[in-house]
Amino acid sequence: MTFEELIPAPARAEGRPHGEGFVLDASTLIDASPGTGSTERWLRSSLGAALGLPLAPGARGSAVALRIDDALAPEAYRLTVAEGGVEIRGGAAPGVFWGAQTLRQLLGPEAFRRAPVGSGRQWTLPLGAIEDAPRFRWRGMMLDVSRHFMPKDGVLRYLDLLAAHKLNVFHFHLTDDQGWRIEIKRHPKLTEVGSWRPRSKWGHRASGLWNETPHGGHYTQDDIREIVAYADALHIAVVPEIDIPGHSQAAIAAYPELGNTDVVDTSSLGVWDTWGVNPNVLAPTEETLRFYEGVFEEVLELFPSTFIHVGGDECPKDQWKQSPTAQARIKELGVGDEDGLQSWFIRHFDKWLSARGRRLIGWDEILEGGLAEGATVSSWRGYGGGIAAAKAGHDVVMCPEQQVYLDHRQDGGADEPAPIGYVRTLEDVYRFEPLPPELTEAERGHVLGTQANVWTEVMEYHARVDYQVFPRLAAFAEVAWSALPDPAERDFADFERRMTAHYMRLDALGVDYRPPGGPLPWQRRPGVLGRPIDGSPPNV
Repeated sequence: MTFEELIPAPARAEGRPHGEGFVLDASTLIDASPGTGSTERWLRSSLGAALGLPLAPGARGSAVALRIDDALAPEAYRLTVAEGGVEIRGGAAPGVFWGAQTLRQLLGPEAFRRAPVGSGRQWTLPLGAIEDAPRFRWRGMMLDVSRHFMPKDGVLRYLDLLAAHKLNVFHFHLTDDQGWRIEIKRHPKLTEVGSWRPRSKWGHRASGLWNETPHGGHYTQDDIREIVAYADALHIAVVPEIDIPGHSQAAIAAYPELGNTDVVDTSSLGVWDTWGVNPNVLAPTEETLRFYEGVFEEVLELFPSTFIHVGGDECPKDQWKQSPTAQARIKELGVGDEDGLQSWFIRHFDKWLSARGRRLIGWDEILEGGLAEGATVSSWRGYGGGIAAAKAGHDVVMCPEQQVYLDHRQDGGADEPAPIGYVRTLEDVYRFEPLPPELTEAERGHVLGTQANVWTEVMEYHARVDYQVFPRLAAFAEVAWSALPDPAERDFADFERRMTAHYMRLDALGVDYRPPGGPLPWQRRPGVLGRPIDGSPPNV
């Protein structure tokens, strides 16, 4: 591979046309300075396994040197390949690690395998230097494991895939109407009852097809600790999402007292088996607050992330409008109306999390009724919520569904499996711009970054997730990392050329991506209804 085949594109790369390159072989050592241990371990366990090399520790002769350089930003790196060895300098441990990811790309697709595919292979790196740094500090992907559960090994695999694309935030959507996926020891029914549903809608919610196999699963607290520790070694922050006050039927099915019992017989509710916006929301009582404080206490013990996501989206107010308890609560709190009641929910947990040194983040509906003082907004319904939040001085993660919802279809062809939403091609994602022009330079400082969201209603197992996510996540990763020109001026032809090499990397990783020519026969879902939307998505 060459310096011209990297994804994401580095800020500066200069190859040396003369010289034979640096050869990695059995004598190559890793010379790791203090603070670079995570990259040293990754190089030995991942790259060493793929190349069949020991990559032993040491500083004699041929070596890959890992260094911390305070002159660089924490995630910036400088990779130098000379005939005598390789040096990776990073401003902090993450920068060194991202430099190692670039090193792997330079070695070719075989470096992405788990074991060598031949013997006697010579591994040669091209001579030259790369200087690079990310555009945004939040470069994320959200994975919904509530609608369709992804077992732990699949989650660990996705963390590897994020790291390979220099993405550093894994937003873990753990609860929803269709399943509660995290063990909470003080409330065991959340997983005993709430993690399983009797059947699942096959395709869009308007489809008449069902998968009658019970579906579910959950992560034990030790599973979560393993996932978080694995991500930390890859310099990825895991941001958990526990939905309140909407998207809560799985919790209400497990503990009926959490629901609006004066409006609906919550004891008759089960875990929801279809998709859409569910009317069964949490009751605005002190008992509900205490229950979820207990949940969040255990969540904070498991997740060191500064940010804790509380959902806050798609909370229908019909039950609160009908509920004498909710109406009395509105008067008691003096919050005016049902929007104010939702804001009260969010404000309570904003203060509760802040008191424990954490920050609340929620979908842009948390703006309704007034935004909690320290809250950060995930702007999903378009740019509008993020623009409003940034102008009001709140931090924002841009993830507009019209641009970077990867459950949306990739092509308008009839063979796309269970097509959802607008067509968002690889080129569309490559031309996505997280910073709207409406923001001033100061307001742009509140945009922490961007993330792609993966909702799994029509993704029943990991190959379907792969198909929807890739190759578009590669384009998204370059948008999040690289300092690209304005969308219309971006060189998509060059990106496609680099993708030719990247497809071979994805093949080596076993990713079931959508081929450029369209879905393969086993990737299609003939007869399964989707919800395609024609035309160009609105810029809202």
